[in-house]
Amino acid sequence: MDSQDDVSEIKKLGAFYEDFKKEVGKVIVGQDDVIEKLAICLFAGGHSLLMGVPGLAKTLLVSTIAKALKLDFSRIQFTPDLMPTDITGTDIIQEGAEGRQFKFVQGPIFGNIVLADEINRAPAKTQSALLEGMQERSVTAMGKTYELPKPFFVLATQNPIEQEGTYRLPEAQLDRFMFFLHVEYPTESEELKIAMETTGGKGEEPQSLLDADEILNMQQLVRKMPVPDHIYEDAVRIVRLTRPDANAPEWVKEKVSWGAGPRAVQNLILASKARAALHGKFMVSLADLKAVLEPVLTHRIALNFSAQAQGETVKDLLPKFIKEAKFD
Repeated sequence: MDSQDDVSEIKKLGAFYEDFKKEVGKVIVGQDDVIEKLAICLFAGGHSLLMGVPGLAKTLLVSTIAKALKLDFSRIQFTPDLMPTDITGTDIIQEGAEGRQFKFVQGPIFGNIVLADEINRAPAKTQSALLEGMQERSVTAMGKTYELPKPFFVLATQNPIEQEGTYRLPEAQLDRFMFFLHVEYPTESEELKIAMETTGGKGEEPQSLLDADEILNMQQLVRKMPVPDHIYEDAVRIVRLTRPDANAPEWVKEKVSWGAGPRAVQNLILASKARAALHGKFMVSLADLKAVLEPVLTHRIALNFSAQAQGETVKDLLPKFIKEAKFD
């Protein structure tokens, strides 16, 4: 780290993370891995796409995180008739002292944490309304550009079991998400705890731990986290291995249609930095890189028909990529 102050701030961030898990745990039972990955993504300045069946409290999880972080929470329910202006906002005519004038009315994208619920239920034109905001942290309406609040964090959800009336997310949109996270069913003991704690009186509310300015400072701190050269090399090596070009291993050529691009390397490094910082470490390690490989690469590698027909997934192939990369 650059100074003793940075070291002190890293310790503060590590302590915050422990408190954050406790506060979110007042409302959310289980889902520890998803909560950690969302925290990593937030402090790395990225966005997340969550996949999970209905009823797993994805919306509650997102709103609880917003409360624990003292951030403005906004929800957009994606439907087939949703228009881009329903997301970004629109100009309206307003009477004033100088006559009729256009006034821009902000849409729900103007929030710190934006939940794009069931994002694949809207067509690509509407999905793309999020694209500029996710990448540029601004939106353009009627030729004018409007800055979005900082920090800005998009969490989108998809339902994996209902395909009728849904639209596939374009690859350009998918690549804007730092993480792709699977929200799994709770364990038996967790499900029992959910039943006991949520069917009585009103439960505890999480305390707000950090405000927007503090989070922005922490995001800058994460970027200062030292990364050894070999970690950069490992990140580049494994991403390049996912591409079925002439130099790729034969099994990659046989199973993969296309691999991850350079943004995957950037996200691996940033996510590794954020994980190291949240765990109170002062340098990124190989364990940090390995911990974020799955959520960063899952949606950036497309398997061909042959691999899909055999029931293989990217998650199944990750151990082979890691072995091929010779990390250990």
